[in-house]
Amino acid sequence: MTRRASGPSLRRAGFTLIEIMVVVVIIGILATLVIVNIAGKDDAAKANATKAMISTVSSSLDMFKLEQNRYPEKVEDLVHQPTYIDPSKWKQNYLKKVPFDGWGQPFVYRTPGTNGQPYDLVSLGADQKEGGSGYDEDLWNHEAYKK
Repeated sequence: MTRRASGPSLRRAGFTLIEIMVVVVIIGILATLVIVNIAGKDDAAKANATKAMISTVSSSLDMFKLEQNRYPEKVEDLVHQPTYIDPSKWKQNYLKKVPFDGWGQPFVYRTPGTNGQPYDLVSLGADQKEGGSGYDEDLWNHEAYKK
């Protein structure tokens, strides 16, 4: 005699449509929370990287001045020996490569600088235009002059 299983002892296989929908909604909520928390941090990281790069390049410009008794004509002169420097006075490259700001743009470099500064080293911010606020604000090597 063979016994048959009956009633609640039958096993179900798979998931119901409602269970799958609940999981999809939970994944959507988690994805939204992650995106909201990360979205605004990209420009903040670029601004911080730019400030660090301004500090590094400023140190290299000052080292160039100490060793060569003048500031370079352009930032690229920190990477390769410029023709206006006597080769016997050239000791080193001051940077390994031409620096860019956090948004991948070249710095604005002027010598002499504004307000009596020896030079200006400026990133034009996220919008790459003068002025601005927030992440579009220009980042300077000195606080003496800020638009």
